[in-house]
Amino acid sequence: MRRMDETALIGSAQRGDLDAFNDLVDCHQDQLFALVARMVPDRDQAHDVVQEAFFSAYRHLASFRGGSVRGWLTRIAVNAALACVRAREPASYLEDDGIQVESPRDWSVDIEGDLERGEIRRHIEDGLHGLVPDMRAAVILHDVEGFTAGEAALILNISQSALKSRLHRGRLLLRRHLAVLLKSEL
Repeated sequence: MRRMDETALIGSAQRGDLDAFNDLVDCHQDQLFALVARMVPDRDQAHDVVQEAFFSAYRHLASFRGGSVRGWLTRIAVNAALACVRAREPASYLEDDGIQVESPRDWSVDIEGDLERGEIRRHIEDGLHGLVPDMRAAVILHDVEGFTAGEAALILNISQSALKSRLHRGRLLLRRHLAVLLKSEL
């Protein structure tokens, strides 16, 4: 959907047109579900979080001040997902324990013969779920969903330098997680 169409739908929804808001839901629910499903532990929680995000968006239509509808909805969904994760997840995250991580140029493993694509995806998702929620959100928004650093920082309501720091640490921890798995499977 074009941005102008979305802006018109938001305007109609702000004036009380429920069908216009439902059109926005139809346009964005799959993308938001895919994002949230990477952030919360299970699909049922992801469905609940996305539904709550749309309820919140509807209740706060007046707070939309222009710009990207996708970005606005994504920010609401990410905040809902982070709140869900923080409320339900124990504090057993991948933390920096002082172990030296090999640099990417030294870390070369031929994974094609060792792991199938589905296993790699599962290991990456496990590693993502092991990150602290704020770090996980940064990595997912930027590296998985493809938001620019500026967009991801805006969605998370942080500076670009804070986003880059979270990305750096998150990637190092993911690399460590995958390296340990790959070494144990060799």
